[in-house]
Formats: sequence, structure tokens, C-alpha cells
Amino acid sequence: MIEGARVRLKGWQQAAVAVGSAVGALLDPRRADLIAALGETTGKPAFERVLERMKRSPEGRAVLLERPRVISANVGHAWDLPPNTFGAAYAKFMGSRNFSPDDRPPVRFMETEEVAYVATRAREVHDFWHTLFGLPTNLIGESALKVIEFEQMLLPMCALSIVGGTARFSEKQRKLFYQHYFPWALRAGMKCTDLMCVYYERHFEDDLEDVRRRWGIIPAPHPQQNAA
Repeated sequence: MIEGARVRLKGWQQAAVAVGSAVGALLDPRRADLIAALGETTGKPAFERVLERMKRSPEGRAVLLERPRVISANVGHAWDLPPNTFGAAYAKFMGSRNFSPDDRPPVRFMETEEVAYVATRAREVHDFWHTLFGLPTNLIGESALKVIEFEQMLLPMCALSIVGGTARFSEKQRKLFYQHYFPWALRAGMKCTDLMCVYYERHFEDDLEDVRRRWGIIPAPHPQQNAA
């Protein structure tokens, strides 16, 4: 179901991978593989709670039943949709950054198929959330999205990423983040719907502003368009 072999870890092994991944990710936040490993080894209880929420939601149950994957073969049609649609906005976000939906590392450290899929889904909808909230992929944008992800899923990795990201801010970035992005992210994460229970692919052809209103999305502030 999910490509890549999953690895069963004993308690001490899981702790060792978590600590090693946390240290490595703080030293080099570009290491997506380490951030992914940290999320998996510390996030099992959070992913299990998300799974239960999805089971209680009609749209969430549909996601669990069909297990859609955000890969090029499944979302490539977004590049052909009208410019006002959510799908076209996602395609523009990805294309303008030369991103590929196939670049996400596979889940390796989850014990069950269901929880492994939830972890995969959380990883793969990340760029949908960037698109909906209008967040850039710079340090400020990623840190702000981690605040929303923490509110939505209570993943320890998100909290650690916020600490690690903000520690790397310049004084100007820190002021910008805490004056504008942090309070916005707290409000946005609380106001919006349960984003893990949304079957995004079914809404690609919907108007972007319509889905934002429907899901309670508050777009990000842009006090400084080119904040690094």
C-alpha cells in the first residue's frame, strides 16, 4: 500500500532514532528524511488520535477507505484546471517552486497499515495547506504552518520544528514572525475545520475562495512579501 519497507523498532531503538533525528534536523533543517523520522518516532499517539477523528467524519472515512495518494499520477490534472480553482492554485504553488508531489520520503516506522497511511496522508497534504493558507516556503512560512499543524494534530515534531525554526531567525524575522505570523497561525489553526478529514482531491475543481470559506481558512498576512 505504501511504498518502502516499514521498520519495527523496539522502545530503545525508537528513542535513539528520535533523539538522533531531532539533533540532525536542528543542525540541518533541510534534511526532510530526518524530520520525517522524528515525526514518525514521536508521533504515533497523535496519528492514532487523528485516525479516530477521521473514522468519525464522513469525508475522513472516505479518505481512509480509498486511501488516495498525492503523487503525480493522481494530481497531474490539476495543472489543466481553470485558474480560479483550488487545483490550479496548488499546481501554481508546486510549479513556481519546481516541487514534485513525488518527493516526499516514505513512512518507515509505523506499525499498522492504518496509522502508516494517516502519517503518509499528513505528509502529503502539507502542500495543500501551504496553498490554502497562502504561506511561502521560506523559514517564516514553514514555521507558521508548523503552528497550524501542531494545533491540528498535536505532533511533537511540529513543536520541535517551531523551536528549531525560530531559533534560526534573524532579529528582523523574529519580530515579523511574532508580531504577525504567530498570532495569525494560532487563530487560523483554531478556526479552520479538521483539515485531516478533508478529501482534497475531490475539491480540485472548486473555486479556491469558496473552499477557503467552506473550511474556515484565514489566509496568511503578508506584511513583508519577501521575508526570507
